[in-house]
Amino acid sequence: MKKFIVILFFVLYSSISLAHMAHYNKYNKIEMEIFRNGKLIGYNYYFFTKKGNETIITNEIKFSVKLLGTTIFNVEGYGEEKYIKNQLISYNSKTLQNDKKKFVDVIFDKNNNKFNIKGSSYNGEASIDNVIGNWWNHDLLQSKSQISPVSGSIKEQIITFIAKEKIELYGKTYDVQRFKIKSKKKNLPDNKKLNFDIWLHEKTGLIFKVKYSRMGEWEYRLKNYE
Repeated sequence: MKKFIVILFFVLYSSISLAHMAHYNKYNKIEMEIFRNGKLIGYNYYFFTKKGNETIITNEIKFSVKLLGTTIFNVEGYGEEKYIKNQLISYNSKTLQNDKKKFVDVIFDKNNNKFNIKGSSYNGEASIDNVIGNWWNHDLLQSKSQISPVSGSIKEQIITFIAKEKIELYGKTYDVQRFKIKSKKKNLPDNKKLNFDIWLHEKTGLIFKVKYSRMGEWEYRLKNYE
């Protein structure tokens, strides 16, 4: 049974890896809604602009958590990823989290084949095998590490295929593949650890749902794509 699961994961994993940026050429927009404890609190939108071999993905996120009518957690951010064919050329974002400014600037250094990162949590080089940790990109399910889209920190990860499942979103049922992303380092503080359940839609190759627990139960649900 264990051998079968490993083989199945390899097949699914390989089918994803063949897509790369060309897979997203047919999409103009991906809209996700953000829920906390079952209540809608905000959104995360991605917009795709294509010109020749260049693809630019802009990211808008906004949500707020209220307790007894008072806002206790508020996030608003904007980011932009630029690709030439399959290569990430640059990424930058600015995020305001409870009046605290966070930022990331990532530049591809072609001469050294590295990413140069300047962020609110990390400054330095990084391998080009890293993926920006945004939910539009199913390459997250292939990479051994990701770059935080908010602060620039590098997070090593372990990906596990869980099962094929059916989920219901907005009144429709979908066939999906469920994965788990967890931090490779076990000694990280709980608020720094990766611990996500991710549901990948088989037909479109899009991430349809993300779930995690951190001061409540959070879900990102794909509502619309064009």
